[in-house]
Amino acid sequence: MPTPDDHLRFPIGPPQLPTAPLTPAERAEYLQQLADLPGDLGALATQVGAERLQLPYRPGGWTGQQVIHHVADSHLNSYCRFRLALTEDNPTIKPYEEGAWAELPDVATVPVAVSLALLTSLHNRWVTLLHQLTEAQWQRTFYHPGNGRTSTLEEALALYAWHGRHHAAHLALLAS
Repeated sequence: MPTPDDHLRFPIGPPQLPTAPLTPAERAEYLQQLADLPGDLGALATQVGAERLQLPYRPGGWTGQQVIHHVADSHLNSYCRFRLALTEDNPTIKPYEEGAWAELPDVATVPVAVSLALLTSLHNRWVTLLHQLTEAQWQRTFYHPGNGRTSTLEEALALYAWHGRHHAAHLALLAS
């Protein structure tokens, strides 16, 4: 059942994973979203400003600073999961406690510019790799024991493209 703050928790709606193999055009759109994300987050961080980045985007939510550091942490983990799936048969990936990571002391003290630079380099490398995958490689899988799902790399691409837009929308809430 929807809650009153669902529009703040999920400003672009919940993720919609593909139910069929992606077309090349769909895949290209997701890849472009990943490529654009570091610049989009950087522009939003500038628009929000350092002072407002210290505020939560919703009651009980993370601060803008936590969101930016979280995206870097999350996408770094995803990049590793892609590489594992490309080099091992259906590897079991390691989940992590994202809420606990968001509370680690570096998140409060390291400027967001550090995570934005990390995302720029990471996404450059990640998107370069993804542009070179074959159709068969897009169907490779990994198992996530936290949610009990086996995901294809295509599904993970769609999820992480959404994830970036989702958190960019959280920052946009701070900018408005």
